[in-house]
Amino acid sequence: MKRTLIRGLLNVLPMALSLWLFWSLFASLDELGNLMLSLIGQHKWFTGAGFVLVVLLVFIAGLLFSVSPIAWLWSWIERQLMRFPLFKSVYGSIRDIASLMNRDPSKPKHQQTVLVKQANGGFVVGFIMTETAPQPLLDALPEGDWVPVLFQLSYQMAGITSLVKRTDLIFVDWSFEEAMRFNLTAGISTSADVSATK
Repeated sequence: MKRTLIRGLLNVLPMALSLWLFWSLFASLDELGNLMLSLIGQHKWFTGAGFVLVVLLVFIAGLLFSVSPIAWLWSWIERQLMRFPLFKSVYGSIRDIASLMNRDPSKPKHQQTVLVKQANGGFVVGFIMTETAPQPLLDALPEGDWVPVLFQLSYQMAGITSLVKRTDLIFVDWSFEEAMRFNLTAGISTSADVSATK
C-alpha cells in the first residue's frame, strides 16, 4: 500500500507541479497582456488574448533588436543604469540566467562534469562552466592551469564556484543535464527513476 502510494506520488507530483507552473506563467502573462489592452480602451477579447499579445510584443522586440540603432540605444541605456550598484547586481544576475537559455547549439558546450577529490578521500561532483578563469584571479593564483568549477548545492539553484587545478580533476562522461539533476536532488532523482521502472 505504502509503496504503491509512493510510486503514484513520484509519477503524478512532478507532472502536476510542472503543469501548475506553466499554467501560472500563462495566467500571469495573460493578465499582463489584458492590462495593456485595457490601457488602450480594449476589453478582454478571449482567454489567452493577453498571452498572445505579450508573445507578439516580445517577438517584435526581438526583430527591433536586430536593427543596429535600436541595439545601440538599448546598450547605452543598459550602461547608464549599470551605474547604480543595486540595479547592476539584480539586472546582471537576471541577464546572465537569461543568456544561459539562449546558448547557440552550433557552438561547442563548455560544461563538463568532473569529480574533485576531498581531503577525507571522498569526491564531490562539480561542473566546469568555462575553460578560462578571469585574468585578475589567474594573476593572484600560483602558477598552474586553474579552472573554475561549480559545486551545485542540493535543492537550490545556488552553488559555490571554486578554482581547481586541471590536473586535480577527474573528467566524467556524464551529460551536464543529468549530472545537474543528480546534484540538485542529492541523487534522489536517480533513485526515483530506478524505483519507477520496477
